[in-house]
Amino acid sequence: MTTPAARLRPVDDRGDAERAALARLYDIDLAEDPGDLELYVALARRTGGPIVELAAGTGRLAVPLAAAGYDVVGVDRDPEMLARARAAAGRAGGAVPGRLELIEADLLDWRPPGGPRFRLAILALNSILLLGTRTAQRAAVRAMAELLAPGGLAVVDAWQPDADDLGRFDGRLVLEYVRRDEATGRDVTKTAAAWHDATRAAVTLTAIWDEAAPGEAPIRWTRTDRLRLVTADELGGFAEDAGLVVETIAGDYGLGPIGPGSDRAILVAVRPGGA
Repeated sequence: MTTPAARLRPVDDRGDAERAALARLYDIDLAEDPGDLELYVALARRTGGPIVELAAGTGRLAVPLAAAGYDVVGVDRDPEMLARARAAAGRAGGAVPGRLELIEADLLDWRPPGGPRFRLAILALNSILLLGTRTAQRAAVRAMAELLAPGGLAVVDAWQPDADDLGRFDGRLVLEYVRRDEATGRDVTKTAAAWHDATRAAVTLTAIWDEAAPGEAPIRWTRTDRLRLVTADELGGFAEDAGLVVETIAGDYGLGPIGPGSDRAILVAVRPGGA
């Protein structure tokens, strides 16, 4: 069973120590590159800056976009995620810390002073699925539209499970990986279980991380996320409702056509009025 759990970020209310651990484990989850950065760099070349990334997490995209020379604002409501993003920007050095502004806020509510000004707005790697209702998902796309200058692009990336995926989401526990956390020297074992609720187009994911140095008792961390699945047609409808013009809904990070078997829907939509 393959789930998107490794490509999601924790957004629930937890203690500081637990949030810090989950932010660190999120980066371990994403040690295997999902392959989407090249798309955003290409779109940044097309549009120029500034760029806003909603649900920016630990800076996986925001930091390299700043390193590529763009002014970037990253918005996330998890302070531990943002702390790791700041540390990553510091390690990148040069002009990166000055080009990257990180803001702790809810993506549905945050608006910058001075009104719409961004040329590219990003909601990457399944973050829209964590907004647990159709209403919230529509509101997220509307928020992106309200951040864009005329001619700016909104990009949303959402996982598209197939029937085989959903049929396996029956609560069985599956080993996802065993990886070494270089920061702590511990081995991290991740297992996960998923349940599909067809009546609500929802998937509930529970992830379990056990980490330990050789010969030590493991420390266990858990997280449960409820995802609201979104179809390609819904993404297009959200964009149109927000006043955007759909440029494409692609099926991969090369912006190839979506079709049967595509495991992603990538919306690219433009705010009208540009030159």
